[in-house]
Amino acid sequence: MKYIFLVFFSIVSHQIFCQTNSISENRIYSLIDENAQNLLRNSGATSVSLGIVKNGKIYTKHYGEIDKGTGNKPDNNTYYEIASVTKIVTGSLLAQAVLNGKVKLDDDIRMYLKDSYPNLQYNGSPIYIKDLISFQSALPRSLPDESSIWNVKRDENVFLSAKINKEYSKQLFLSDLKKVKLDTIPGTKYNYSNLSLELTGHMLENIYQKDFQELVKANFLMPLKMNHTRFDLDDNEILANGYDEKHTLMPHLENNLWGATGKLKSTTNDLIKLLQYELSGSKIVTESQRNVKQSDTHWFGYFWDRWEITDKGKFGYKHGGAYGTQTFFSVFPEINLGICVIVNISAENTISNLQSTVLNLAEDLTNQNNQSTYGYKFKGNNIVFSYIHDKKLDSKLIASISVAGDFNNWNPKDPKYQLVRKSNNKFEIALPKKDFQKGKMYLFKFVINKESWLLPPKNAINTDKAEDNHLTFKID
Repeated sequence: MKYIFLVFFSIVSHQIFCQTNSISENRIYSLIDENAQNLLRNSGATSVSLGIVKNGKIYTKHYGEIDKGTGNKPDNNTYYEIASVTKIVTGSLLAQAVLNGKVKLDDDIRMYLKDSYPNLQYNGSPIYIKDLISFQSALPRSLPDESSIWNVKRDENVFLSAKINKEYSKQLFLSDLKKVKLDTIPGTKYNYSNLSLELTGHMLENIYQKDFQELVKANFLMPLKMNHTRFDLDDNEILANGYDEKHTLMPHLENNLWGATGKLKSTTNDLIKLLQYELSGSKIVTESQRNVKQSDTHWFGYFWDRWEITDKGKFGYKHGGAYGTQTFFSVFPEINLGICVIVNISAENTISNLQSTVLNLAEDLTNQNNQSTYGYKFKGNNIVFSYIHDKKLDSKLIASISVAGDFNNWNPKDPKYQLVRKSNNKFEIALPKKDFQKGKMYLFKFVINKESWLLPPKNAINTDKAEDNHLTFKID
């Protein structure tokens, strides 16, 4: 039986409010330069590629050299392994299947497997599609099982992993899937699983009776004109090298599975198109970014790493970690901003460096106001902490605002320090000055929904200027 798969995505270039004053193009590139240089210094990478979409305008810049000492500077057409950023594509195809009525979020995943898998349940509770996309499937991290490799820290682990995956097949995957044992009720516990993505690729093949990689090409890459994003490069195309923290050349990712987890290679030019797509507000995009389980903290959309609420509205990101290259793909839909950063290193601190770069860039690009004291004021015998969410952002997504600092052990869940909603977008709490020691400099930050720690605005004059850049106050 043949299914007709929708092959056109609506990419609407819509103008969304951006909480910025106008910034010149020269200033934007200066800010990009500053953040890229910091990333090079902090991460140990020898190359950085940056792509930004801001209010419909595109900015790209590249730094350093891919292979140290060779002068091979990256550019917009350099091919990178984007690893788990592939999951966003897989999630979009599944979201489209849901919208087309081919799949329901409350379906048992075994409805879309041809063989019998009585083991894919726990005490009678099956894995639902909504559990799969939220990394709450109770499935283990991966097939093949690499736990014996990574349980011991050693330099050769990457090469052992690469060899195992290169030799693994779809047949072995489906056979090993029958041996998987769930250890908890699906839908109750987060457990990041690459296995769940390959399983999704297999399920989509069964749903549409078409090869998964062909589905991706025909129904995602071609409509978006991502002509330089593919599972396998041609012989004349060169894939950028990547390194570990010791600058040892790392192997590339190889496997013979569906490729739904992390097999795609792409360029900065094409990743810009993916950013534009994720900012488009189309029905598929909206579904794939949706808070499926109505969490009042963070959520996962369809296979994203995380969606949360910040002072710039919704913030979603996906980290792609290959053996020697890492990508951080992120969007702020409410302010029409997307940022993608790629480095040619994979080390312990790479992901935190990438995320810090993205958040700092977002702040630099969206806050050019005059300098002022931020976050508090003294009123009589009280100190009043105040947070104002921009009126153009959806404040209904805020379940709570808290203030956390060295005065309450940085605990955003402390009931004493929860701000009260004074209006649709304004939150305040008044605390007695006597609760604080006179003359002592206190550090603090605001936290949305008890999880999203907000960076101080660049224009705030009351910060400690340290690496984490806390807000400060002192009672004289």
